[in-house]
This record gives sequence, C-alpha cells and structure tokens, in this order.
Amino acid sequence: MKHNRRRSIMLRVLVPSDGSRNALHAIRHVLHEYDQNHALDIHLLNVQPPFSALICEHSSKIARTDFHQEQADAALAPARRVLDDAGVPYTAHSKVGDTVDCIVDMAAELHCDGIVMGTARKSSLVRLVESSVTNKVLERAHVPVEVIAGESASTLERVGIPAGIGAGAGILALWMAAN
Repeated sequence: MKHNRRRSIMLRVLVPSDGSRNALHAIRHVLHEYDQNHALDIHLLNVQPPFSALICEHSSKIARTDFHQEQADAALAPARRVLDDAGVPYTAHSKVGDTVDCIVDMAAELHCDGIVMGTARKSSLVRLVESSVTNKVLERAHVPVEVIAGESASTLERVGIPAGIGAGAGILALWMAAN
C-alpha cells in the first residue's frame, strides 16, 4: 500500500484471519501500515465452512449459527487482541460459506481498496500443486491482494510433497516406458 506522508489517504483493507500465526503476520503488517496512515479502515474477516446437509437436517439453525459465531470469535480473538492492544480501530466480520467466495465478495461489498493475507512460506512446487485459498483469492479478487509471508512450511510440505510428486512422476515414466 502506498502512502503519502503529507496527507492521509483513506484506504479500506480486508484482512482475512483464521486465527493462525500466519494470519497474525498480516495483522502486524496492517498495524505497521496504520502507524503510517491513521485513515486506514481495517476490516477483519473470518470465514467458517458450512455444515453438510446431513448435519443441517439434525440440528437447529440457531445451534449452527451459535457454533459458527463461537468458532469465528475464537479465530478472530488473536487478531483482535493485537489491534485492541495497539488501540487501532477495526470492524470484525464473520461469514459462513466457501472461503474464497466470501473473501472476494466481502471485499467487493465493503468497497475495499485491497486485501492483506498472511500465508506460510512454501516452495514454488508446493504452491503449483496445492489449491490454496491465497492462490484462489489472487486469481479472483478485483482489488490488489498483498500477501505477507509468515512461518516456514512444515517439513512434510517442504520435503514430503515434492518427494511424493517426484516418485509419482518416476512411476508414471516407468509405466509409460513399459507400455
């Protein structure tokens, strides 16, 4: 996000948060941006997955709504704590649905100037084969998306997935050579 230090520019940003440490990297980044521009309008968003039809058949709408709200509140609590401790104003939102759809739709609904997302540090190969929320938001958003690198990916993601892909490609090559 660009700033003019002489004049504060009102920017509305959406910060999706799932309560993870990587999401907190995005919150800290936005906090730093707020220090540079107090006109920043911050909107936190947590998206909860919908229940299956079977669960909906056997539970009340009130119980499902309460559960989703409890989960959203718990996921947003770390981000809210950071912003509250810094005295930074924000608005918190929660939605139920497909995560990518909800993020993109909320950014449009709020007329956001950008989306700031935290993500784990992953290899290009892992990013290529996985279907990440970050990648999908980057593809579908109609506003700039700023991706803040967080924690390193797990050993499984850094080593196991590329090794598995390599082994699968080797088996496929052997099979193709034999046929």
